[in-house]
Amino acid sequence: GRKEGRAMALRLISGLFSCRRFITQTTHYSDCTRYEVRLPCGYLLLFSSFQTVFDPLCLKYPPSVQYRRRFLSELIKKHESTSSEPLDQLYEALGLVLNTEETTHCYKNYLLPSGDAITLRENVAIVSRGTTGLVTWDAGLYLAEWALENSEVFRNRILELGSGIGLTGIAICKVCHPREYIFSDHHEGVLQQLSENLQLNGLTLEAESSSHRREERPNHRGHHDVDLEDNHVRISVKELDWNLVSKDELAKLQVDVILAADVVYDPEVSQHLIGVLQRFPRDGGKRATPEVYIAFNIRNPDTYHDFQMQLGKVRSGSESKLM
Repeated sequence: GRKEGRAMALRLISGLFSCRRFITQTTHYSDCTRYEVRLPCGYLLLFSSFQTVFDPLCLKYPPSVQYRRRFLSELIKKHESTSSEPLDQLYEALGLVLNTEETTHCYKNYLLPSGDAITLRENVAIVSRGTTGLVTWDAGLYLAEWALENSEVFRNRILELGSGIGLTGIAICKVCHPREYIFSDHHEGVLQQLSENLQLNGLTLEAESSSHRREERPNHRGHHDVDLEDNHVRISVKELDWNLVSKDELAKLQVDVILAADVVYDPEVSQHLIGVLQRFPRDGGKRATPEVYIAFNIRNPDTYHDFQMQLGKVRSGSESKLM
Protein backbone atom coordinates (compact mmCIF):
# COMPACT_ATOMS: atom_id res chain seq x y z
CA GLY A 1 0.00 0.00 0.00
CA ARG A 2 1.40 3.25 1.21
CA LYS A 3 4.96 1.96 1.66
CA GLU A 4 5.02 0.50 -1.85
CA GLY A 5 3.62 3.76 -3.20
CA ARG A 6 6.47 5.70 -1.61
CA ALA A 7 9.04 3.29 -3.03
CA MET A 8 7.52 3.71 -6.48
CA ALA A 9 7.62 7.48 -6.10
CA LEU A 10 11.31 7.31 -5.26
CA ARG A 11 12.05 5.16 -8.30
CA LEU A 12 10.09 7.42 -10.63
CA ILE A 13 11.48 10.68 -9.34
CA SER A 14 14.98 9.19 -9.59
CA GLY A 15 14.32 8.27 -13.18
CA LEU A 16 12.96 11.72 -13.93
CA PHE A 17 15.98 13.60 -12.66
CA SER A 18 18.64 11.59 -14.38
CA CYS A 19 16.69 11.44 -17.66
CA ARG A 20 16.65 7.75 -16.85
CA ARG A 21 14.07 5.31 -18.14
CA PHE A 22 13.54 1.84 -16.78
CA ILE A 23 13.78 -0.06 -20.02
CA THR A 24 11.59 -2.88 -18.69
CA GLN A 25 8.74 -0.44 -18.01
CA THR A 26 6.57 1.79 -20.19
CA THR A 27 6.12 4.53 -17.60
CA HIS A 28 5.79 7.98 -19.16
CA TYR A 29 7.09 11.20 -17.64
CA SER A 30 3.50 12.29 -17.02
CA ASP A 31 3.28 9.39 -14.56
CA CYS A 32 6.40 10.68 -12.83
CA THR A 33 4.71 14.05 -12.36
CA ARG A 34 1.64 12.38 -10.89
CA TYR A 35 3.71 10.50 -8.32
CA GLU A 36 5.67 13.63 -7.48
CA VAL A 37 2.48 15.48 -6.58
CA ARG A 38 1.60 12.72 -4.14
CA LEU A 39 4.87 12.91 -2.21
CA PRO A 40 3.51 13.05 1.33
CA CYS A 41 6.13 14.95 3.33
CA GLY A 42 9.58 16.46 3.55
CA TYR A 43 11.51 13.37 4.55
CA LEU A 44 10.51 11.62 1.35
CA LEU A 45 11.81 14.60 -0.60
CA LEU A 46 15.04 14.30 1.37
CA PHE A 47 15.41 10.67 0.37
CA SER A 48 14.46 11.60 -3.18
CA SER A 49 17.20 14.20 -3.36
CA PHE A 50 19.85 11.64 -2.48
CA GLN A 51 18.36 9.25 -5.03
CA THR A 52 18.53 11.92 -7.74
CA VAL A 53 20.51 15.10 -7.20
CA PHE A 54 23.29 13.37 -5.28
CA ASP A 55 23.14 9.99 -6.97
CA PRO A 56 26.72 8.98 -7.92
CA LEU A 57 25.68 8.18 -11.49
CA CYS A 58 24.09 11.61 -11.92
CA LEU A 59 27.08 13.35 -10.39
CA LYS A 60 29.49 11.57 -12.70
CA TYR A 61 27.32 11.77 -15.83
CA PRO A 62 24.99 14.76 -15.30
CA PRO A 63 21.95 15.70 -17.39
CA SER A 64 21.88 19.08 -19.12
CA VAL A 65 22.31 22.21 -17.01
CA GLN A 66 18.84 23.43 -17.98
CA TYR A 67 17.24 20.15 -16.97
CA ARG A 68 19.02 20.08 -13.61
CA ARG A 69 18.02 23.68 -12.94
CA ARG A 70 14.37 23.01 -13.66
CA PHE A 71 14.29 19.79 -11.66
CA LEU A 72 15.94 21.29 -8.59
CA SER A 73 13.65 24.32 -8.72
CA GLU A 74 10.60 22.06 -8.84
CA LEU A 75 11.90 19.87 -6.02
CA ILE A 76 12.55 22.91 -3.83
CA LYS A 77 9.10 24.31 -4.62
CA LYS A 78 7.47 21.07 -3.51
CA HIS A 79 9.59 20.95 -0.38
CA GLU A 80 8.67 24.52 0.52
CA SER A 81 4.98 23.59 0.24
CA THR A 82 5.46 21.22 3.20
CA SER A 83 6.01 22.14 6.81
CA SER A 84 9.42 20.50 6.90
CA GLU A 85 12.70 22.17 7.73
CA PRO A 86 14.61 23.67 4.77
CA LEU A 87 17.03 21.33 3.03
CA ASP A 88 20.30 23.23 2.71
CA GLN A 89 21.71 20.58 0.36
CA LEU A 90 19.05 21.35 -2.25
CA TYR A 91 19.66 25.09 -2.16
CA GLU A 92 23.41 24.54 -2.37
CA ALA A 93 22.95 22.19 -5.33
CA LEU A 94 20.73 24.72 -7.11
CA GLY A 95 23.28 27.46 -6.44
CA LEU A 96 26.00 25.37 -8.06
CA VAL A 97 23.83 24.67 -11.10
CA LEU A 98 22.88 28.34 -11.48
CA ASN A 99 26.58 29.17 -11.63
CA THR A 100 27.32 26.41 -14.14
CA GLU A 101 27.69 27.38 -17.79
CA GLU A 102 25.55 25.68 -20.40
CA THR A 103 27.36 23.04 -22.44
CA THR A 104 26.69 21.57 -25.86
CA HIS A 105 26.66 18.01 -24.49
CA CYS A 106 24.94 16.21 -21.63
CA TYR A 107 24.37 12.64 -20.44
CA LYS A 108 21.33 10.39 -20.17
CA ASN A 109 21.23 7.21 -18.13
CA TYR A 110 18.95 4.20 -18.57
CA LEU A 111 18.55 1.31 -16.15
CA LEU A 112 18.49 -2.28 -17.42
CA PRO A 113 16.59 -5.12 -15.70
CA SER A 114 19.85 -6.26 -14.12
CA GLY A 115 20.30 -2.86 -12.47
CA ASP A 116 23.18 -2.06 -14.78
CA ALA A 117 23.01 1.35 -16.45
CA ILE A 118 23.48 2.51 -20.01
CA THR A 119 25.06 5.95 -20.12
CA LEU A 120 24.92 8.00 -23.30
CA ARG A 121 26.68 11.24 -24.14
CA GLU A 122 24.57 13.28 -26.52
CA ASN A 123 24.03 16.80 -27.76
CA VAL A 124 21.72 19.21 -25.95
CA ALA A 125 20.36 20.64 -29.22
CA ILE A 126 17.95 18.46 -31.21
CA VAL A 127 19.63 19.49 -34.46
CA SER A 128 23.39 19.99 -34.47
CA ARG A 129 26.12 19.63 -37.07
CA GLY A 130 23.44 19.25 -39.71
CA THR A 131 21.86 16.11 -38.21
CA THR A 132 19.28 14.93 -35.70
CA GLY A 133 21.30 11.80 -35.00
CA LEU A 134 23.21 13.14 -32.01
CA VAL A 135 20.29 12.82 -29.58
CA THR A 136 18.19 9.87 -28.38
CA TRP A 137 14.67 9.63 -29.78
CA ASP A 138 11.65 7.90 -28.23
CA ALA A 139 11.34 5.27 -30.95
CA GLY A 140 14.84 3.99 -30.16
CA LEU A 141 13.89 3.66 -26.51
CA TYR A 142 10.66 1.80 -27.27
CA LEU A 143 12.44 -0.51 -29.71
CA ALA A 144 14.98 -1.30 -26.98
CA GLU A 145 12.18 -2.05 -24.52
CA TRP A 146 10.47 -4.34 -27.03
CA ALA A 147 13.75 -6.10 -27.84
CA LEU A 148 14.42 -6.83 -24.17
CA GLU A 149 10.95 -8.36 -23.86
CA ASN A 150 11.51 -10.45 -27.01
CA SER A 151 15.17 -11.35 -26.64
CA GLU A 152 14.75 -14.64 -28.52
CA VAL A 153 14.47 -12.61 -31.74
CA PHE A 154 17.93 -11.15 -31.23
CA ARG A 155 20.22 -14.18 -30.91
CA ASN A 156 22.02 -14.19 -34.25
CA ARG A 157 23.38 -11.53 -36.63
CA ILE A 158 21.74 -8.12 -36.39
CA LEU A 159 22.16 -4.98 -38.49
CA GLU A 160 20.84 -1.67 -37.20
CA LEU A 161 20.25 1.03 -39.80
CA GLY A 162 20.65 4.59 -38.55
CA SER A 163 21.97 3.63 -35.12
CA GLY A 164 22.41 7.20 -33.95
CA ILE A 165 24.24 7.38 -30.63
CA GLY A 166 23.53 3.75 -29.79
CA LEU A 167 20.79 3.26 -27.17
CA THR A 168 18.92 0.42 -28.90
CA GLY A 169 22.00 -1.54 -29.90
CA ILE A 170 23.82 -1.16 -26.59
CA ALA A 171 20.75 -2.40 -24.72
CA ILE A 172 20.42 -5.42 -27.01
CA CYS A 173 24.12 -6.27 -26.78
CA LYS A 174 24.10 -6.08 -22.98
CA VAL A 175 20.90 -8.05 -22.40
CA CYS A 176 20.11 -10.22 -25.44
CA HIS A 177 23.74 -11.21 -26.24
CA PRO A 178 23.36 -11.68 -30.00
CA ARG A 179 25.97 -13.53 -32.00
CA GLU A 180 26.84 -10.33 -33.88
CA TYR A 181 25.59 -6.74 -33.84
CA ILE A 182 26.36 -4.24 -36.57
CA PHE A 183 25.80 -0.57 -35.75
CA SER A 184 25.61 1.65 -38.81
CA ASP A 185 25.13 5.29 -39.71
CA HIS A 186 26.34 7.76 -42.30
CA HIS A 187 27.11 11.06 -40.54
CA GLU A 188 30.74 11.33 -39.44
CA GLY A 189 29.90 13.09 -36.18
CA VAL A 190 27.25 10.49 -35.29
CA LEU A 191 29.66 7.63 -35.95
CA GLN A 192 32.26 9.27 -33.72
CA GLN A 193 29.78 9.81 -30.85
CA LEU A 194 28.43 6.28 -31.29
CA SER A 195 31.92 4.80 -30.98
CA GLU A 196 32.57 6.89 -27.85
CA ASN A 197 29.30 5.69 -26.28
CA LEU A 198 30.19 2.07 -26.97
CA GLN A 199 33.44 2.54 -25.09
CA LEU A 200 31.68 4.50 -22.34
CA ASN A 201 29.49 1.45 -21.76
CA GLY A 202 32.34 -1.03 -21.52
CA LEU A 203 32.58 -2.06 -25.16
CA THR A 204 36.30 -1.41 -25.46
CA LEU A 205 38.60 -1.49 -28.47
CA GLU A 206 41.69 -3.67 -28.74
CA ALA A 207 43.96 -0.70 -28.07
CA GLU A 208 42.46 -0.49 -24.58
CA SER A 209 41.97 -4.20 -23.88
CA SER A 210 43.92 -7.06 -25.41
CA SER A 211 40.98 -9.40 -24.78
CA HIS A 212 39.03 -7.81 -27.60
CA ARG A 213 39.63 -8.37 -31.28
CA ARG A 214 39.72 -5.45 -33.65
CA GLU A 215 39.75 -5.52 -37.43
CA GLU A 216 39.64 -2.68 -39.91
CA ARG A 217 38.34 -3.05 -43.47
CA PRO A 218 37.66 -0.42 -46.15
CA ASN A 219 33.95 0.09 -46.76
CA HIS A 220 32.21 1.29 -49.92
CA ARG A 221 33.54 4.83 -49.47
CA GLY A 222 37.11 3.83 -48.68
CA HIS A 223 36.75 4.52 -44.95
CA HIS A 224 37.59 1.92 -42.32
CA ASP A 225 35.03 0.13 -40.20
CA VAL A 226 35.86 -1.04 -36.69
CA ASP A 227 35.08 -4.50 -35.31
CA LEU A 228 35.33 -5.49 -31.66
CA GLU A 229 34.17 -8.28 -29.44
CA ASP A 230 32.74 -7.94 -25.96
CA ASN A 231 31.08 -10.63 -23.84
CA HIS A 232 31.14 -12.98 -26.82
CA VAL A 233 29.14 -10.52 -28.94
CA ARG A 234 30.91 -9.49 -32.10
CA ILE A 235 30.24 -5.78 -32.51
CA SER A 236 31.04 -3.54 -35.46
CA VAL A 237 30.48 0.10 -36.32
CA LYS A 238 30.06 0.71 -40.02
CA GLU A 239 29.65 3.77 -42.17
CA LEU A 240 26.70 2.89 -44.37
CA ASP A 241 25.38 5.21 -47.07
CA TRP A 242 21.96 3.87 -48.07
CA ASN A 243 22.35 5.33 -51.56
CA LEU A 244 25.80 3.90 -52.29
CA VAL A 245 25.95 0.52 -50.58
CA SER A 246 25.68 -2.34 -53.09
CA LYS A 247 23.71 -5.59 -53.03
CA ASP A 248 26.97 -7.55 -52.77
CA GLU A 249 28.10 -5.57 -49.72
CA LEU A 250 24.77 -6.14 -47.99
CA ALA A 251 24.78 -9.84 -48.88
CA LYS A 252 28.22 -10.27 -47.32
CA LEU A 253 26.86 -9.05 -43.98
CA GLN A 254 24.68 -12.20 -43.80
CA VAL A 255 22.32 -10.68 -41.24
CA ASP A 256 19.27 -12.40 -39.79
CA VAL A 257 17.54 -9.32 -38.38
CA ILE A 258 17.45 -5.69 -39.53
CA LEU A 259 16.48 -2.92 -37.10
CA ALA A 260 15.73 0.76 -37.57
CA ALA A 261 14.32 3.34 -35.16
CA ASP A 262 12.95 6.80 -35.93
CA VAL A 263 14.15 6.89 -39.52
CA VAL A 264 10.67 7.47 -41.02
CA TYR A 265 10.30 11.22 -40.53
CA ASP A 266 10.83 12.57 -44.04
CA PRO A 267 9.58 11.26 -47.42
CA GLU A 268 13.04 11.42 -48.96
CA VAL A 269 14.67 9.54 -46.08
CA SER A 270 11.87 6.95 -46.22
CA GLN A 271 12.55 6.39 -49.91
CA HIS A 272 16.24 5.81 -49.20
CA LEU A 273 15.32 3.34 -46.45
CA ILE A 274 13.04 1.43 -48.82
CA GLY A 275 15.81 1.42 -51.39
CA VAL A 276 18.38 -0.16 -49.09
CA LEU A 277 15.87 -2.77 -47.85
CA GLN A 278 15.16 -3.79 -51.43
CA ARG A 279 18.85 -4.56 -51.96
CA PHE A 280 19.01 -7.24 -49.30
CA PRO A 281 18.98 -10.87 -50.49
CA ARG A 282 15.52 -12.42 -50.85
CA ASP A 283 14.25 -15.98 -50.48
CA GLY A 284 15.85 -18.48 -52.77
CA GLY A 285 19.44 -18.08 -51.59
CA LYS A 286 21.36 -20.11 -49.06
CA ARG A 287 20.24 -17.86 -46.19
CA ALA A 288 16.72 -17.01 -45.07
CA THR A 289 15.42 -13.53 -45.80
CA PRO A 290 16.16 -11.14 -42.90
CA GLU A 291 13.37 -10.12 -40.56
CA VAL A 292 12.89 -6.34 -40.42
CA TYR A 293 11.71 -4.40 -37.36
CA ILE A 294 11.09 -0.66 -37.69
CA ALA A 295 9.99 1.64 -34.85
CA PHE A 296 8.96 5.25 -35.37
CA ASN A 297 6.65 8.04 -34.26
CA ILE A 298 3.93 9.12 -36.70
CA ARG A 299 4.67 12.80 -37.08
CA ASN A 300 3.07 13.22 -40.49
CA PRO A 301 0.24 10.84 -41.51
CA ASP A 302 0.97 11.33 -45.23
CA THR A 303 4.61 10.31 -44.76
CA TYR A 304 3.52 7.29 -42.74
CA HIS A 305 0.95 6.09 -45.29
CA ASP A 306 3.39 6.60 -48.16
CA PHE A 307 6.00 4.58 -46.29
CA GLN A 308 3.49 1.80 -45.63
CA MET A 309 2.62 1.65 -49.30
CA GLN A 310 6.26 1.52 -50.39
CA LEU A 311 7.08 -1.02 -47.70
CA GLY A 312 4.44 -3.33 -49.12
CA LYS A 313 6.69 -3.85 -52.14
CA VAL A 314 9.55 -4.98 -49.90
CA ARG A 315 7.34 -7.20 -47.73
CA SER A 316 6.70 -9.48 -50.67
CA GLY A 317 10.17 -10.93 -50.11
CA SER A 318 10.85 -10.33 -46.44
CA GLU A 319 9.10 -10.31 -43.10
CA SER A 320 8.84 -6.84 -41.60
CA LYS A 321 7.13 -5.39 -38.56
CA LEU A 322 6.26 -1.77 -37.84
CA MET A 323 6.10 -0.48 -34.26
